[in-house]
Amino acid sequence: MLEQLTDFFASWFANININPPYIDYASMFQIDPWLVVLGAIAIAAFLVITVVLVIRAHRRGVSAGREDLIGRTAEVKTALNPKGTILIEGEHWTAVSEDGRAEPGDEVVITKVDHLTVWVTISK
Repeated sequence: MLEQLTDFFASWFANININPPYIDYASMFQIDPWLVVLGAIAIAAFLVITVVLVIRAHRRGVSAGREDLIGRTAEVKTALNPKGTILIEGEHWTAVSEDGRAEPGDEVVITKVDHLTVWVTISK
């Protein structure tokens, strides 16, 4: 009886294809070679532009701070007699005039920076 069952199931499973069908996944997911080339060019261009901009940023001098203020012109906001306020790029600074009195609206040149006070001369 056991042999008959074994023969039955062996013949039954022999007719069933248990293995899944072969699927060629490589041909299903092909990428156009031109797309790969364009992607590589875009990445290379991005990297080159980034490196160039970083190098330019490192070569650029100081653009803020005390060193940058010396030699700039500013507008007097309150009379300098000898102390008052001036406007430098939208910022109000306390200033001391080295040349005497300066009226509001006059242009002055910054000659020295001492903490939060600038020393100025009247622009000719």
